[in-house]
Amino acid sequence: MSVQGSKSQVPLAAIATGLLALVALGAYSEAGPRQAAATLIGAVAGLSLYHASFGFTAAWRRIVTERRGAGLRAQFVLILLTCAVSFPLLVWGRTLGWPAGGFVFPFGVAAALGAFMFGAGMQLGGGCGSGTLFTAGGGSTRMMITLAAFVLGSVAATAHFHLWARLPKLPPVSLIREFGPHGAFLLTALVLGGLALVTLHIERKAHGEVAPGRPTVSLLKGPWSPMLGAVMLAIVGIATFVVVGRPWGITSGLALWGAKVFQALGVPVDTWPYWTWQRSALENHVLRDTTSVMNFGIMLGAMLTAALAGKFTPVWRLGRRDVLTALAGGLLMGYGARLAYGCNIGAYLGGLVSGSLHGWLWLVFGFLGSLLGTRLRIKLGMG
Repeated sequence: MSVQGSKSQVPLAAIATGLLALVALGAYSEAGPRQAAATLIGAVAGLSLYHASFGFTAAWRRIVTERRGAGLRAQFVLILLTCAVSFPLLVWGRTLGWPAGGFVFPFGVAAALGAFMFGAGMQLGGGCGSGTLFTAGGGSTRMMITLAAFVLGSVAATAHFHLWARLPKLPPVSLIREFGPHGAFLLTALVLGGLALVTLHIERKAHGEVAPGRPTVSLLKGPWSPMLGAVMLAIVGIATFVVVGRPWGITSGLALWGAKVFQALGVPVDTWPYWTWQRSALENHVLRDTTSVMNFGIMLGAMLTAALAGKFTPVWRLGRRDVLTALAGGLLMGYGARLAYGCNIGAYLGGLVSGSLHGWLWLVFGFLGSLLGTRLRIKLGMG
């Protein structure tokens, strides 16, 4: 992109900044300074995701189709860096004045199916939970379609959630409770280290060597290396623990957006068991929902970053295949995420940094679904 092209997007950058300020001020008005801070943490996540092109979808696909594992190893660094702070914080945070709670959930038939659906959907849709938000905010019209379908799938799942919840499930298991923070961290490091060694073996066997890492070109305009992205997103995750008091999440906010739209259209979502359990979220202003304001921050942070880099270039002509796969992928991700307690951020990352067994199980079934989605992409000529 030329300098002139970059300058032409200064007004867009100003609009994104103004909108981000309005969301932060609205969040402050509705719920106080922590809510405003959550908005800005989301914006940092959007900036980092955009510059590092940090998505779980492409990394999971590349290890299968190209035998390259740099993206996976960056994810493992993100997880370990966050665990190094979150595990002690979950145990001793209350004593330090930072009470924090983790995501420790049961895992059963519905969650396994949901994770599998999500894994397949993210390959068809072209992005995971965080990936959908930052690419949509960065100007991808196709991902705006995926996001709309994601929201629709999320709220549709809430209509049936109470039925899925009746299926057999394992009880919640906390590795921190079982082994203590140090033992849980060591176990997590050993498993992730073993997986990293597997990716290195796969890469060397296929190519004879490990590909050199992508360097950081510019802190302001990008691109960033995957490892810098991992460090920045670990900071986002840790900041979320400290400010919000829980792990970073995404998809509950999307379900709430859909429910509010349905309610405005006259659909009695407030009578659905899922929303009777969360009536306050449905009745309150959306800016009182922390996950929502962080999501707004991700999108606007990515929009601002893309504009400053001169790369906000929406494509308005989409082929039928692009539209249909975006719709299918979004619906699968939305519905699957509700069944599986979240997406790659809330369930996988959020579960692992909480020391929960369900995060590991989500990884297994999510990756199996991703394998199916990758095969479908190849059959459809999507690469």
